Amino acid sequence: MTIGFRAPKRLLVGNPMRSAQMHETLLPKRLALPVYCSDPISSNAYATQEILLVLALGGASAVLITPWVALVVVGLLALVTLSYRQTCYAYPDGGGAYAVSKANLGRTASLIAASALMVDYVMTVAVSIAASVENLVSAFPELHTYTVELCVGFIVVLMLMNLRGVRESGTVFAIPTYGFIVSVFVMLGAGFWQMLQGHAPVAESAAFGFTGLTPSGAALLILLLRAFASGCTSLTGVEAVSNGVPTFRSPKSHNAALTLIAMAVLSITMMVGLSFLATSAGVHIADSPSHELSGVPEGYVQRTVLAQLASAIFGNNSFGFFAVQGFTTLILALAANTAFNGFPILGSILAEDRFLPKQLTRRGDRLVFSNGIVILATTAAALIVIFGGSVTKLIQLYILGVFVSFTLSQLGMVIYWRRQAREHGWTPAHITSAIINAVGALATAVVLVIVLITKFTHGAYLVVIAMPLLVFLMFRIHRHYQRVSRQLQPRAAGIILPSRIHAVVLISQLNEPSLKALAFARAIHPSTITALRVDTNPARTAKLIEDWAARDIPVPLSIVTSDYRDLVEPVLSYLDRIHIGPRDVVQVFIPEYVVGHWWEAILHNQSALRLKTRLLFMPGVMVTSVPYQLKSAEPYRLSPPGAGAEPPARPPQPEPGTSPRPQSAAQGTREENLASSVR
Repeated sequence: MTIGFRAPKRLLVGNPMRSAQMHETLLPKRLALPVYCSDPISSNAYATQEILLVLALGGASAVLITPWVALVVVGLLALVTLSYRQTCYAYPDGGGAYAVSKANLGRTASLIAASALMVDYVMTVAVSIAASVENLVSAFPELHTYTVELCVGFIVVLMLMNLRGVRESGTVFAIPTYGFIVSVFVMLGAGFWQMLQGHAPVAESAAFGFTGLTPSGAALLILLLRAFASGCTSLTGVEAVSNGVPTFRSPKSHNAALTLIAMAVLSITMMVGLSFLATSAGVHIADSPSHELSGVPEGYVQRTVLAQLASAIFGNNSFGFFAVQGFTTLILALAANTAFNGFPILGSILAEDRFLPKQLTRRGDRLVFSNGIVILATTAAALIVIFGGSVTKLIQLYILGVFVSFTLSQLGMVIYWRRQAREHGWTPAHITSAIINAVGALATAVVLVIVLITKFTHGAYLVVIAMPLLVFLMFRIHRHYQRVSRQLQPRAAGIILPSRIHAVVLISQLNEPSLKALAFARAIHPSTITALRVDTNPARTAKLIEDWAARDIPVPLSIVTSDYRDLVEPVLSYLDRIHIGPRDVVQVFIPEYVVGHWWEAILHNQSALRLKTRLLFMPGVMVTSVPYQLKSAEPYRLSPPGAGAEPPARPPQPEPGTSPRPQSAAQGTREENLASSVR
């Protein structure tokens, strides 16, 4: 055993919080906006860019359509926002796609929604962090070679901040989020003001031409659909507010709905403004500038749309430029926090329903679902490493899961309103709500088909494979928990007490831990007791026999030989021989060192760990570890039971005329046995 790591953990994560302090982690609206809405707000930093990247394939005339594609995207955003606003009121305990689908569409649909959400949360972290580093590199190109390292570092920082608790992280995230909002609106205002003054900003890439041919007919339609699908990345994270309603301050549903509306207004304004301004400034951007753009100088480093606009409006290397780039980098890094709040909550709900491991239901020291946070960070970091931190590659896997969950959630809400109408009758409010959700379901289903068709060969097929695998895994986990639950049901006949207990104390040498184990073994008053030594070294075995006789220990010492110097198999064979009756129980006592340093654990207890692992699979055998604290563990030693506490209450006295209840030998003679078991 080893203990330690407490000081570093407390430094990084903070001191534990009592369960009664849960209310202190509830969020006011001003903090809920950066915590839950940083993802959809920050997506404006790359949503317009993704539209431009696709339309660049169609040449200059296709790029001019960018604002109109953006208008269609924000129209869909407004519709989805209205739909989820109703979900906030209908499901005050958390109305994510999983909860809504489970209540209205059944188990299979709910697991499909859950798998889609889990994929989306992981991709949100990966894409947001990669986009953040991309903007950082736009300001400091010399960092380009450290893209992957920076991405992983940002993820680790986010993980640690979330492990400290949602209120503290919300306070930290507020500054970058509001800083980004202010800097973008100032930039938009300055840009449009310059246009009104007749000095329209001109992007650094405006002089470049396009090598692509202008499409027409079906080719143009496909190009527009691809651009629309890419622009729909601005809708990611909308569901997080409805999923996190329980973490809002009261009135929870009302505050969540207001936060959702505020997010939509900000996102719509920014995306429309950036799209019109980028088109006006002549921002020309491509996946491969050297091939898709003409007139590009050798060694040209392409900067993001926001970087080009900030440079054109405020001037390159100006305070305004670095303010926009700095806040953009920060909010994109922190946009992943939406997933860090949503994924652990979803994981805990699924684990509570026994579709994921139960460990995900447990809150850590800081009242957060620590296991879910660590799993999300690890998975996202792995994707960053696999795809080299490339936004273009990662974004192809994005938003498919988003629209699967959108569609199922809205379909579930339609069923919900129908059920409400059957119970209370159709009212104008029910009709309006059902229509909004029905239109939302239809719209998101159409977008889902578009995304699937246009992005399947570009990487979306990986999500199509991952989601069914997750659903299959959750079904198998659920089946396992059900099977185990049936096996653990108490038998009608009750538990049969063992007829005899055979105590076996494993001895390697005669020392203080061994004597302590012998004392505890004698204290339980077994039917038989034996000390067992596996002979792998005849000289040490002879020394043990000599010391045993010298101390006159009243416990027989058995020696088993091991021709192949193995410690485990001889013990198993010996236990098989003494385990005679079906109601016999063999209790094995293993002395075990408790160490204070991690490296000491490598030097001790390895044989005991191997043996305990094998004994767990042996019926009729129980294993008892007898801990012995080494000096290195003393700083972590706990007070003995009852130290500093009030003395225990006096045991109840028997009523007159009755016999006192007999006390077990293990209780009544414990001190005597411990004192006299070893001479």
